[in-house]
Amino acid sequence: MTEPSDRDGDARRDGDVSRRHVVRIGLAGLSGVSVPSLFDLNADRTMAQTASPPQPGAPSQGETRPVRLEDVAARAESLARSPYRPHDDDLPPELAALNYDDTQAIRVRPEATVPLGPGFSMQPFHRGGLQRRRVDILLQRAGQAPEPFGYDAGLFDLGPALKGRSYPAALGYAGFRIAHAFDTARPDNQEEFLVFLGASYFRVRGKGQIYGLSARGIAVDTGAPTGEEFPDFTTFWIGPVEGGTITVLALLEGPSLTGAYRFVVTPGDPSTLAVTAALFPRRAIAGLGLAPLTSMFIDGENGPGARGAVPFDDFRPQVHDSDGLLVQTPGDRLWRPLANGRAAPQTSAFRAAPLEGFGLLQRERRFAAYLDVQARHEDRPGLWVRPESGFGTGAVRLFEIPSREEATDNIVAAFVPEAPVEPGRRLDLAYALVTVGAEPAAAIAPPLARVVSTRVGSAERLRPSNPPSPKRRLFAIDFEGPGLPDDPKATVEVALSASAGAFVEPYTERVPQTGGWRLYAEFRPPEPMPAGDVVLRARLSHAGRVITETWDGVA
Repeated sequence: MTEPSDRDGDARRDGDVSRRHVVRIGLAGLSGVSVPSLFDLNADRTMAQTASPPQPGAPSQGETRPVRLEDVAARAESLARSPYRPHDDDLPPELAALNYDDTQAIRVRPEATVPLGPGFSMQPFHRGGLQRRRVDILLQRAGQAPEPFGYDAGLFDLGPALKGRSYPAALGYAGFRIAHAFDTARPDNQEEFLVFLGASYFRVRGKGQIYGLSARGIAVDTGAPTGEEFPDFTTFWIGPVEGGTITVLALLEGPSLTGAYRFVVTPGDPSTLAVTAALFPRRAIAGLGLAPLTSMFIDGENGPGARGAVPFDDFRPQVHDSDGLLVQTPGDRLWRPLANGRAAPQTSAFRAAPLEGFGLLQRERRFAAYLDVQARHEDRPGLWVRPESGFGTGAVRLFEIPSREEATDNIVAAFVPEAPVEPGRRLDLAYALVTVGAEPAAAIAPPLARVVSTRVGSAERLRPSNPPSPKRRLFAIDFEGPGLPDDPKATVEVALSASAGAFVEPYTERVPQTGGWRLYAEFRPPEPMPAGDVVLRARLSHAGRVITETWDGVA
């Protein structure tokens, strides 16, 4: 459920070796392994167009025109009729034995960068170590047949461990990254903004951002006791470049389904991916996660957030790539602050009928909130999913894994259809993925005031007991954005609810320092407390209309 991508640093070329891990986990607990990434996706981000593409291999089998989405779908449908046969991922022994440092030492030679079209270029990733799976890459020019991009050891500085080695074209690649000139006046100053590497994972950023959370093509049985399945993108068709966009086609293969994907990518501020997919299940899938997002949350402005969690012992006030889940339906927009520190993984479901959008966002944009010069969490993107077709009735599921390591992605969000997906029935999807920075963001409408912080502490402020009583907890929830009244004497109505226990004595006040409003509410927990989360909700109204998102917290 978590992503096999990169370290958590910036674009520097120094020796930062912090890493992102893959966590494979079932609902029974934290039984599984953490696998470090083997590629630094943030280093060497600037990729100038300095060379012609290497000579490709033989032409694609019988193709005389560019491959289209329906061509890939036909191939996926044919594969789905047969039992799954995993691709051969055998590697020469010296590649299979590479450690993290040796794999990091493999670099694409700058002069080997592949121009794709005006303002775009590509670099492949070498296989080795934990990046065992081979992907096939074909390049597509407008109106032309695809050209296989065969492996060439000469494209890489293989580092000391592999010095003097050479490998056949059949070795293939682990994935690729695409760069773009965000500044049209400097077309040769290209910056990496899109990466496909590992299973069906990919990462995208907007102008001025650095990599943070990831997206995936599909999620299968996330959080199921039987374990999660990770289908792979096995073949990519890159291009053509047209009108400031680049198209990437991908073939998905896994034990439970196959699929065909088209990504029409427009980089900028924000960057947007128009995603179209055709899926072909081999079996019934009860937990098929559409448009899944994967991120990291260790500690936020409300602490770890879960009852009884041990505070994160760190000089930094907050550590996260995303601080909340936003879910929008026709009647409401709900904000759930992320939580960490539970004894076991937690799944939360937010019914959406229909779903208008959801995303994992990074709302806190101040450096002072993180104080991490290298990780730059304040510059990491959120991702907003805007469904267009194929989602139907279902729920957005949030899966939170307890974690003490910031190098581990422990958050997954995806839309799961209510009805199980049946074998032999094609499922067509269309949605947009939009990078989100500071809000309000045009992609997220209507313009309600948003939740910007959730803080929790003892309600015994005037006559505190020692230790403070756990039976009185004060929630302070800040709202900012359009629609809030400017008059501090305005009447603001509060709607509050708790799935157990009760809120008492809520009141609001305008915050002149921010122009927002703060809600104070004391929560009295039930006795005894239930084993699971107590769900708390609040929103504000003024002059007969709702003016804020719905805050959805846990106690």
